[in-house]
Amino acid sequence: MTTRLPYPQVKSFDSPAALRDRLAELGVDLPVADAVDPSGALASPLDVVDGGAGPLQAPNRFCILPMEGWDGTEAGRPTDLVRRRWERFGSSGAGLIWGGEAVAVRADGRANPRQVAIGPESADDLADLLGLLRRGAAGVGVEPLVGLQLTHSGRWSRPDGPPAPRTARVDPVLDERVGATAASLLSDDELDDIQAAYVEAAVLAHEAGFDFVDLKACHGYLGHELLMAVDRPGRYGGDLSGRSRFLLTLVEQVRDRVPALGIGVRLSITDPGPFRTGESGTGERHPDAGPVFDLVEATELVRLLGGAGVRLICTTVGSPYWSPHAQRPAWFPPSDGYVPPRDPLVDAAAMLAATRDLRAAAPPGTAVVGTGFTYFQQFMPNVAQAVLDAGWMDAAGLGRMVLSYPELPADVLAGRPVNTRLICRTFSDCTTAPRNGLVSGCYPLDPSYKERPERAALVQVKRAARR
Repeated sequence: MTTRLPYPQVKSFDSPAALRDRLAELGVDLPVADAVDPSGALASPLDVVDGGAGPLQAPNRFCILPMEGWDGTEAGRPTDLVRRRWERFGSSGAGLIWGGEAVAVRADGRANPRQVAIGPESADDLADLLGLLRRGAAGVGVEPLVGLQLTHSGRWSRPDGPPAPRTARVDPVLDERVGATAASLLSDDELDDIQAAYVEAAVLAHEAGFDFVDLKACHGYLGHELLMAVDRPGRYGGDLSGRSRFLLTLVEQVRDRVPALGIGVRLSITDPGPFRTGESGTGERHPDAGPVFDLVEATELVRLLGGAGVRLICTTVGSPYWSPHAQRPAWFPPSDGYVPPRDPLVDAAAMLAATRDLRAAAPPGTAVVGTGFTYFQQFMPNVAQAVLDAGWMDAAGLGRMVLSYPELPADVLAGRPVNTRLICRTFSDCTTAPRNGLVSGCYPLDPSYKERPERAALVQVKRAARR
């Protein structure tokens, strides 16, 4: 598969005006600020009124998104790589840490054999990670609002390496990809048991000192798949009332057990359905793709969550497993990906526009974190300031960018110029590596990962993909 795309790279634009010109050429309406004010919108505090925990505040509008690093122990405990990542999240200067880590609530729900998971030692492990993060934040004079993302991988579970899917619905296209059978389908009673595991994990997070938990409902994992389970019979499928019952009941149960713990939801607010590689190598929607979860239903769900006191929403779209061009726009596709069907700028801007539309219809007082900024690269702060000023969202979330350049928020808020040598150029190594059983990190730009032995294996994987 070639990665030489017929689109200009963002790094070739020499000014915000040049980026605006390209967006106009593409017919994309997206504000881009000419200059970034270090005391402007990005520096302002963000107030959140949670239905249980009460008022919460993040000291600025930068948000670090949760990561899944393939770098815990086989028992699901943190390693030095995990601890390094958390310390860097803290020293980033971001005022909101959304999840820190995608932590599996049960061992059989891990997306890989090295994912951090809740276990007997979790209370101490989580407290240690949180302590590292807060010490890093103190070093740059920030007291961030910190959450922990709780997840069960469902269809994408691989706790021992090979696929071991636990599905919420029948989907012929996706079932074939992971080898799911009728025995893979979770019963309502099994879903009740998984809910109980989420609640116990939330208790541990509260005891460790986290401000909130994220009840993950995105990227094709269990919480997201249930929202798409139109044809599922029983309590957890059918209309939106049934499909949202798992998530809303979980909110209620967490509130009952730990009322002082805040709750957020990271949600795939639109979903184009499964894509595949076409004959030319370009991504195309699979002709047998099933139902999708659209912005109309996402808006109604956010209203239902608001009624349950959830006022903290983090938006994303689709799934990195079946629509990476929409969820994680990249000029260099991952090894198992495809050439994006259009300039990735269009999809990056579409994510922000969908967040704008959701926020406009959300219950008053809902704090909405937008994502999809990394593809704007050196102009990320310019786009973030402009969309915040325009009221599109309440905070700007950073994912891949933080692996190569964790200090970006601190630099911007201090008025320092962006360090273009550390800007993520969407090489996709942080995706290609874990897809091939290697730890996830920024191998091209992070000196620590450049020196790791996995880098040689990653080079071979990429060469094989090109062939």
